[in-house]
Amino acid sequence: MDKITPDKNVLLFMEKRTKELEDSIALGIRSHLGWKELTFKGVSILSKSLANYLMEFGIDRGDKVAILSESMPEWGAALFASVLSGATTIPLDIKLTTYELTSILSDCQPRVMLVSSSFLDTAEKLKEKIPSIEKIVLIDDKGANTNYPSIYTLADAPERKWRHRSGKSTAFIIYTSGTTGNPKGVEISFKNVISQVEAVSSCFDLGPNDNLLSILPMNHLFELTVGFLSFLSLGTSIYYSKSLNPKDLFPIFVSKKITFMVVVPAFLKLLKNSIEAEIHKMSKFRQLRFKVFYALAQFINSKTIKRLMFRDIHKKFGGHFKGFISGGAPLDINVGMFFENIGLKVYEGYGLSEASPVVAVNTEKNHKMGTVGKPLFNVQVKIDPQTEELLVKGENVMKGYYNRPEMTQSVMTSDGWLRTGDKADIDKDGFIKITGRLKNMIVLSGGKKVFPEEVESVLEQSTMFQEVCVVGVKRENGQKDGCEDVCAVIVPKKDICEKYPEDKDLEKAVKAEVKVLSQQLSHFKRPNNIVVRREVLPRTATSKIKRKEVVALVKC
Repeated sequence: MDKITPDKNVLLFMEKRTKELEDSIALGIRSHLGWKELTFKGVSILSKSLANYLMEFGIDRGDKVAILSESMPEWGAALFASVLSGATTIPLDIKLTTYELTSILSDCQPRVMLVSSSFLDTAEKLKEKIPSIEKIVLIDDKGANTNYPSIYTLADAPERKWRHRSGKSTAFIIYTSGTTGNPKGVEISFKNVISQVEAVSSCFDLGPNDNLLSILPMNHLFELTVGFLSFLSLGTSIYYSKSLNPKDLFPIFVSKKITFMVVVPAFLKLLKNSIEAEIHKMSKFRQLRFKVFYALAQFINSKTIKRLMFRDIHKKFGGHFKGFISGGAPLDINVGMFFENIGLKVYEGYGLSEASPVVAVNTEKNHKMGTVGKPLFNVQVKIDPQTEELLVKGENVMKGYYNRPEMTQSVMTSDGWLRTGDKADIDKDGFIKITGRLKNMIVLSGGKKVFPEEVESVLEQSTMFQEVCVVGVKRENGQKDGCEDVCAVIVPKKDICEKYPEDKDLEKAVKAEVKVLSQQLSHFKRPNNIVVRREVLPRTATSKIKRKEVVALVKC
């Protein structure tokens, strides 16, 4: 198949791919009735029917259409319908509260909401609060609900001219998770999208014979541009799971011959723990054999040999699985090495919504564990010599923050470089290593600066800890009033919590472990405040720890 180029019209490209692959499975999901699958032609028919309805309703170029739904095949059809109709699409996070969604929708003022049956009640409440919302359309209902039109009950679209737009036109407005007060919507243009699809799809040798398992929310730009648009453009089939439990996922790996996944590091950690739990249930002999093979695998470069050594694990993955793209948060190198050693590749990447989102990624050809890879071929990067901040330039950089010109100027240099807010190094071979987050930086009383990620990487070496989050907590009295302390908030693993049922004993054990590990750090970087929790830490929809909420927990 032809490679996509940035100057191609996105609608013409979609039409061409549909004709080439019309009878191939594009999207699928397992329900209680079995597998529901849509071919490329089927997605096109649904998309055009809905697009025609939107245009007949009165949607014009630049009008806003919001999507509120869990991941499912119809989500993709709703997205393409919005594009065909000429609308700007607003993907919404289903985990946000009605209050948070109201704040976002008041900012972007959509005319139509495309929703799944699961979120119809929420959509109805939002319609009452947001005057701009004129219509609600169900995307998964087969016609049982007669109060609202459904994508499945709309008339087939007649032959008509769909609304082509320039590359500079806004395709999506992406709002960050948990947005309240002053919403921050990232405007992503069609040029941004095509730039990403071209670059990301060229990094991986995937095609119509590959099947992708999708577990990330579709409203997140990482899943939207990489796990959906980039791989769909290659002709892969994409399957969705309603569960993140590895026990529920392994049957999908087998039945659908899954070859690839786009994930966040938290999922890889969960998957690693699940595999290790299964190993611990094995006989002593098989456990010993795994330990011996694992030790040997560190010195073996052949992926084929590793797959033979750990064939029982690969059998659980269906025997066809190749690897993962990991992004959205830093990857624990020990987790990455675990999968590498058993013969599964982990391609860690880096990005941010403002960059549409991928900036760099490891590939089969260029791979270095502990880095986020080299920049995409159409992306430029450099380091600010004063702050060590990573700067990015290219056709992937956003148009700006929606209706926030001053905020846009604050992250853009005068010559067009995007300030990422991340501290980084670029080695002699061009690989990028993210070393910290400038905004997360902790400033101590003597002016010393501590990057939480550096401390976390040391504490995460412990086999006792499930979660680690390092934050700066301001002192509110004494000579150091207003200065920050290094605070480590730690959630021990389940077996450690069970071993120490008394909180004081658990805290004592955790602090002893932190003290030992902290010897690797300079004195000023060592946590002087340690908070032990038995409950998991608050996270975003993409499993990033919400640092602000962690700070609030510490202050309680």
